[in-house]
Amino acid sequence: MPDVFVNYRTGDEESAATMIARELSRRFGPERIFFASNSIEAGRRFPVELVRAVEECEALLAVIGPRWAEVRGVDGRPALEAEQDWTRREIHTALDRGILVIPVLVGKATRIAPAALPDDLRELADCQYRRFDHRNAESDLTALGDTLARLLPELGTVDRDARAARERAKVKSRKKSAQGVGHTRMRTRDVRGGIGNLNGDLSGTFVNEPQGPVNTGQGHQYNAPHFEGDNTGVQFTAGDNSGTVHQRFERERRRSGDGR
Repeated sequence: MPDVFVNYRTGDEESAATMIARELSRRFGPERIFFASNSIEAGRRFPVELVRAVEECEALLAVIGPRWAEVRGVDGRPALEAEQDWTRREIHTALDRGILVIPVLVGKATRIAPAALPDDLRELADCQYRRFDHRNAESDLTALGDTLARLLPELGTVDRDARAARERAKVKSRKKSAQGVGHTRMRTRDVRGGIGNLNGDLSGTFVNEPQGPVNTGQGHQYNAPHFEGDNTGVQFTAGDNSGTVHQRFERERRRSGDGR
């Protein structure tokens, strides 16, 4: 059974009605949207199928363009005045059932005054409408679909756009988590066996497997004393702000007269 019945008048914005039906069918599935030229199979009885669909739907979109009330029938009179006019009968049935009826005003169409409507359609003038403009077709179709998905829970469960948005969010979340794990592994690998200062964003100074004394803080670099020696002497290395001085001290035996 269709959830949404797309009602329109031949001679007034059929192209807009076609675009609306096509987009809603893409988003929610063609079986959920009734559009007479697409939904009635060959050989089926047109009047019977129309009545059945409008009696079973959950919402009716009344697509109304600037000429909606002016289109004339074969007798030369405004088609809206004829009780057997299918556009009028479909809207009347929906209003009589108390289902959701949403006028969709196309282009420069304005809200229809109650006085311009037959008595059985007067309630249509009180229904809150949505707009559709060919210049803003994409955004207007999205807004209309969002409205239906919110108001009809059954449509919300099969909303392909909402499902695609959730999948994109999951992929983005997985990528973000993977990046975080990569940073954590890098910190663990690089810090092992080294010294230095690392901030949370990996900025700072770090030396892996240092050989000899290293200053990783702020300010000038100083070399701490380093001694090398054998039986003959000692190698001393010291640093200051101007450079490095090497001094070699030979061990001297100072004899004090006792032979040492």
